[in-house]
Amino acid sequence: MEISSLFLIYTIIFLSSCFVLLSYHPYMKKRRKPQEQSAKLPPGSMGWPYVGETLQLYSQDPNRFFASKQKRYGEIFKTHILGCPCVMLASPEAARFVLVTHANLFKPTYPRSKEKLIGPSALFFHQGDYHYRLRKLVQASLSPETIRKLVPDIESTAISALHSWASPPNNDQVINVFHEMKKFSFNIGILAVFGHLDSNYRDQLKENYTIVDKGYNSFPNSIPGTAYSKALLARKRINEIISELISKWKEQRLIENDLLGHMLNYKDEKGQTLSDDQIADNIIGVLFAAQDTTASVLTWILKYLHDDQKLLEAVKTEQMAIYEANEQGKKPLTWTQTRNMPITYRVIQESLRMASIISFTFREAVEDVVYKGYLIPKGWKVMPLFRNIHHNPELFPAPHSFDPSRFEVPPKPHTFMPFGNGVHSCPGNELAKLNMLIFIHHLVTKFRWELVGNEKGIQYSPFPVPLHGLPARFWRN
Repeated sequence: MEISSLFLIYTIIFLSSCFVLLSYHPYMKKRRKPQEQSAKLPPGSMGWPYVGETLQLYSQDPNRFFASKQKRYGEIFKTHILGCPCVMLASPEAARFVLVTHANLFKPTYPRSKEKLIGPSALFFHQGDYHYRLRKLVQASLSPETIRKLVPDIESTAISALHSWASPPNNDQVINVFHEMKKFSFNIGILAVFGHLDSNYRDQLKENYTIVDKGYNSFPNSIPGTAYSKALLARKRINEIISELISKWKEQRLIENDLLGHMLNYKDEKGQTLSDDQIADNIIGVLFAAQDTTASVLTWILKYLHDDQKLLEAVKTEQMAIYEANEQGKKPLTWTQTRNMPITYRVIQESLRMASIISFTFREAVEDVVYKGYLIPKGWKVMPLFRNIHHNPELFPAPHSFDPSRFEVPPKPHTFMPFGNGVHSCPGNELAKLNMLIFIHHLVTKFRWELVGNEKGIQYSPFPVPLHGLPARFWRN
């Protein structure tokens, strides 16, 4: 993986400044309890002065970096990346300890630059009572009872997207599958958040969200003209658009079952409602959580099915039975039918495992913690490594082989975590799976596709996707 000179400069400057702060980390000075005094830091390397092992991480496949560390040091090891001392955890038991049983000892942590773009009130930046209330609210708007009503709209969105990709007979247009999947996922996110939104508002949100998305992983400075500066301005415009929608909603006294409706109707035990900023932050948070992750998995699914024609035929046979039952597609899909696609669902599960779009998550120890005799000092970052767990041969035999049949038997608890685990797991996972099932149904029953080029590889943007976004051509059957 190439590293731009800009990134190198940014990394060195950023980490140098962090090193000064870390020199005075309370870990170095405070007195510890007897249990903590006897505990030692996990094995591992902290890398070079100032920059730690950040350059090693970003100069190679990140998965190789983590796998080599695990092989050398075991399932618990320390490192120093992105300006922070970290403890990596690569076992289901450790992930459960951090994310479920002792989640109160580890808070979510994100770079301030990213928090500004999404919004500080977004639920995944919080823990405790505020997080509990907001999560419950979001879950209610994305529960199976609610999203089952979206099946017709998701279906029409999927059909429209696929028809726009399909080449006319004399036109071999090449589609960047990942980019197009992002558009599809965004439209579904808008549907879940706002319901049937006026096209003018939808286009404005899409235009500004795209700018925010481009600046999200850019160098975080406010110099006019930079990607991050443009993203900040676009984020401000999104706030204005959402405020206008809220005003219209209140004027018309609408009672809707979408996320915006749930948030506007919300009152806590003291009768307090959510502010416009809180609503906007959480709406943006849901759109961010939904778009790239779902788009990445769908892109991998297309590749995996293309590369395994026998599996593709099995999926197609399953879906054609539903297609014929619906009078060759003249009748719409039903919620019940989406619940009865076992082969397709196993393909989705195996794609989630293989691709491991969310390779790890960041937490921060809020106090000194001892786990299996190792000390995790207060303030250190803690990273459960989902990909390492999903690719552990003791848990998933032949882990680098794509084999959906492995999910004919449910995986052991806490070994399969594509949507995270515990109180901060993704509340929209049912909607994401519904999107995939409906999309695959229409893809395999009405279209065929071929990949363009023979290049193999993975790019990180920041989620892993096939090289160049998987260029492909589509045709109607």
